[in-house]
Amino acid sequence: MHDFFERIWFGNPVKNYFIVAGVILFVLILKRFISRYFAGLLFSVVHSIWKDVDKRSFINLVVKPLGFFLLILVSIISLHKLKFPQDFNIEVYKYTVEDIIHCLGTIILIVSFIRLLLRMIDFIAMILEKRANLTPDQSDNQLIVFFKDFFKVILVIIGTMMVLNYAFNMNIGSLLTGLSIVGAAIALALRESIENLIASFIIFFDKPFTTGDLVKVQAVTGVVEKIGLRSTRIRTEQKTFVTVPNKQMVDTILDNLSLRTQRRGDLRLEVGLETSSHKLELLIAGIKRIADRREIEEANVLLSEITATAIVITADYYTAPVTIRDFNAVKQEVNLQSIKLLEELKIEIAGTSTDIKIVSQPKP
Repeated sequence: MHDFFERIWFGNPVKNYFIVAGVILFVLILKRFISRYFAGLLFSVVHSIWKDVDKRSFINLVVKPLGFFLLILVSIISLHKLKFPQDFNIEVYKYTVEDIIHCLGTIILIVSFIRLLLRMIDFIAMILEKRANLTPDQSDNQLIVFFKDFFKVILVIIGTMMVLNYAFNMNIGSLLTGLSIVGAAIALALRESIENLIASFIIFFDKPFTTGDLVKVQAVTGVVEKIGLRSTRIRTEQKTFVTVPNKQMVDTILDNLSLRTQRRGDLRLEVGLETSSHKLELLIAGIKRIADRREIEEANVLLSEITATAIVITADYYTAPVTIRDFNAVKQEVNLQSIKLLEELKIEIAGTSTDIKIVSQPKP
């Protein structure tokens, strides 16, 4: 048996294959327990910063990517102890099979590590979002979502550079120098995206609107659902989902309807010219009584103009910034009561009746 383990297979003793396979199998079987142990160590560091962190949520979020990273790390370290069989080390496009496998292993290790850091960012964002939910201001929530996406993008860029440096042996310094030469051309090509990114920072720090606000920009009216790095997502009144570039949200005139202090309703009545002045006075007084409701904070009623076809009475009234459903209910009630008042006073709307005269021509 001892001679069997000392036999050389593909440039390595048989016992080395068993040792490497045993280590990898050991980590694979106990991966969950080992990752939970290391997750507990990480939690102790996080708990020293945030005292109210939920341990179960943290472990459930990071244990899977942490276990995968540990398995890849141990597997690469173990396999590195074996000599690559020279019989299989053929050259493929100026690269040997050993180089290709080494490159793939490095890429997988870096990707698993970046994935673990992304989960950590998600967990930190979740903690900050829970704290932000305790405050009535929604700007904190949107700021957390923005910076979570921002740091994820930065982390992915760093991971890409690590892959280029450690897997493909590229000089990052010279690569960045070369990119700076074409940086002007790239900046011109991505000018609109850069402008939208800068506009997103303006939105977050100037705060013309926040997530959940009802806004009107150009011909779009709806509720802001998300503010991203490039665009703002708005749920319109027709329940469609509109994406507006952040540059337009900053450069164009934006009406934040959620910040209004009142809602305005209008009433316009065009009554017939034959209506007496007494009835007009009763009509104006009646509309004022109709507008004297608990939901209406202010109202103005007046005989605004006299045209060749009608006498025009206008009224504008203002309610608190209630929902559109409650406002429509008030508006409907005002309109119905105004129609009833016209019926009681027997006042006709202009144009409802037309006199037709038939003139007979005298016979010659």
